Amino acid sequence: MNQGMAWPGYFVIDKQGIVREKFFESKYQQRFSPNNVIGKLFPALSAEVSSKIDAPHLGLAAWQSDRNASPGTRVTLGVEVHLPAGVHVYSPGVQGYKPIELAISPAPEIELAALNYPRAKILYLPAIKERVPVFEGTFRITQDLQVSSAPEFSKALQGAGGQTLVIKGQLQYQACDRTICYVPVTIPLEWQLAVAPLDLQRAPDPIRHK
Repeated sequence: MNQGMAWPGYFVIDKQGIVREKFFESKYQQRFSPNNVIGKLFPALSAEVSSKIDAPHLGLAAWQSDRNASPGTRVTLGVEVHLPAGVHVYSPGVQGYKPIELAISPAPEIELAALNYPRAKILYLPAIKERVPVFEGTFRITQDLQVSSAPEFSKALQGAGGQTLVIKGQLQYQACDRTICYVPVTIPLEWQLAVAPLDLQRAPDPIRHK
């Protein structure tokens, strides 16, 4: 059924011609966006859309690798957190403390991949003589999602000329400094992704697969 179809993907080749990375999906209808790939290789260049959000005790921005997509496209959503000097939040897996947690709400138009947290730092708390995993400074939490490639969703897009998906989520955390752990907070988040219908126009006859 798929014979003769191009399989979209990316190879990353160094100056010596050696393949260092590759990005391919298991189905030809699904594909990484170019910005998604760039973000995995060069995180500082990954945000096409970024918006600051008011949050107590830290700086917070919601960002996304792409503002536009189509059925089957894989993009990245996430948050960037900036903690002042001397302030930390606990990482997932900590025992006895409330960790920072990003949660993106599921929806029928998207498929969520696993969350990605940075590597935690082990902080020694002399007052209680404990070592705990924390995040400090500036870091990102990211999650890939794939726009649905289901036939019924694609057909609905064709009829409507596209659709803007409003993706909801939240960030929960408890910020602490050297003397105080502040009250835990939950910050609501929102991302918007414009999804265009697939281009179904056939290629010109001279370049069609025969």
